[in-house]
Amino acid sequence: MTKPTFFVEEDKILSALFDEGLDNLHLCKPEASPMLSERLLTLLHEECCNKITVHGHFYLKDEYRLKGIHIEDACTPPPKGYRGQLSRTCRTIESLKEAKKKSDYVFLRNIFDSTTHPDQKATFSMQELEEGARHGLIDKHVYALGGMDIEHIRMAKDIGFGGVVVCGDLWNRFDIHNHLDYRELISHFDKLRKAAS
Repeated sequence: MTKPTFFVEEDKILSALFDEGLDNLHLCKPEASPMLSERLLTLLHEECCNKITVHGHFYLKDEYRLKGIHIEDACTPPPKGYRGQLSRTCRTIESLKEAKKKSDYVFLRNIFDSTTHPDQKATFSMQELEEGARHGLIDKHVYALGGMDIEHIRMAKDIGFGGVVVCGDLWNRFDIHNHLDYRELISHFDKLRKAAS
């Protein structure tokens, strides 16, 4: 998932991440003008755009031939007439059952303490997550969101999550105000990707 704010080197870093094997980027800029998202998308190659899922500003999906849209809750219907990939965020294990029926995949949020938002703490015990997996609620269509680092990626994989959403552990390796060299971020992405596979 992208940082919530835009920064100067972002298009170059995203292009490098796609070159390294990133196959689904969630473009999530909740407070930003859609014009800024449009500008970022115009700086990326078309083959990158079809690997991007957009949060909000859903018109961007068709305009830039994006992969899909993401709805930030378990039950809001997609835009009228929408056709294409759809994902959602769930905040409870119980909401996964219905959300998975209406989505290609879902995020289950706050699995571990967030590294991006210190006020967002884990809301599930390991026992609850393992029980959710035993009942078939956590499966390959559910991605773990919150506090994902190499150790937590391995734990999420062992529980049975189909994927993970990485944000803070990756973006905290690049200081947008002082760095121009983003090789450490790309190198860390490669380690995260290997842990997830």
